[in-house]
Formats: sequence, structure tokens, C-alpha cells
Amino acid sequence: MSEEGKNEIKRQKAVALEQQGDRADIPKITASGSGKNAEKILRLAFDNDVKVRRDEELVEILSKFDVDSLIPIDALGVVSEILSHVYQENVKLNEARHAEMSQQENK
Repeated sequence: MSEEGKNEIKRQKAVALEQQGDRADIPKITASGSGKNAEKILRLAFDNDVKVRRDEELVEILSKFDVDSLIPIDALGVVSEILSHVYQENVKLNEARHAEMSQQENK
């Protein structure tokens, strides 16, 4: 395979973040992996209704840090934006579930 072909094939990478307590807390990296490990991280996220966002540049930055480390200051702006989006989506999802349950109870 040519060098160009090798460069086109990228291993999948994934980084999991957790934010405990107050939403103002700095998130930490809870898992990081590539290839099969990345697939496992994503499968766990999907199986547990965890929101997933694809951002290759952010994954490249975060994958350089150790698991259990806090998000670096340089990446906080981007991560905060993503977490805000995830939080809003979770609120919408919970509202939709609540509305669906209410409709089923009224039948």
C-alpha cells in the first residue's frame, strides 16, 4: 500500500468524559482508546444512552492526556460547548420521555 493509502486509513479513537456534581466542575477523562478499545467505549456509550459527539480534532487533543486527568485549560472552551449541547439534549430527551409516559398513562 502506498504512503497516501496508509495515511487515508485512520484508526478510530474515542475519549470518554465525565462531569460530576455541579455543571461548573471541570470534566475529567474517564476512558481513552483507539481501534477495538474505541469501539468498546462507543458501544458502552450507545448502550447506556450517553450522548456521543464526533470531533476528530478534540479527540486528538484529549487522547494525549492520561485517564483520570482533568480536561486541559486549552480544551475547556470546546469541551464546555459540547457539554452544554449534551446537557440540552438530555433535558429534551427527559422531557420527551416524560411526555410519552404521561400520554401512555392517559390511555
